[in-house]
Amino acid sequence: MSGSEVEIPKGSYAAGNRARLPAGAQEPIRVYINSVEQPRGEVWEREGNEIVFSRPIIKEIVTKGRWLAMYIGIFGTYRKHETVDIEYTTADGKIQLAADVEILGGDPPDGKRS
Repeated sequence: MSGSEVEIPKGSYAAGNRARLPAGAQEPIRVYINSVEQPRGEVWEREGNEIVFSRPIIKEIVTKGRWLAMYIGIFGTYRKHETVDIEYTTADGKIQLAADVEILGGDPPDGKRS
């Protein structure tokens, strides 16, 4: 599936389709989107020091007004917002988790990251 076939819901944007691996990350590597492990070769591949996804990762646009309303408890948010976590092994054999990694390769409509 190409990125052009992915429906972007109102209030969200395509944040990009790449994530940088943490320094020193070694195999085995596991990738999770919204806490669900994703199959390598179908949803993602490793290219050098990056994870490349087969489709864009969707993030919510949070305006100042929406952020303030959530902060003071007027309402929550129910828009599509995907988070990516990467589990990897270090050189000394320890398993580490990089949570909510930055997504590269796209720009939100206002130029600001969520």
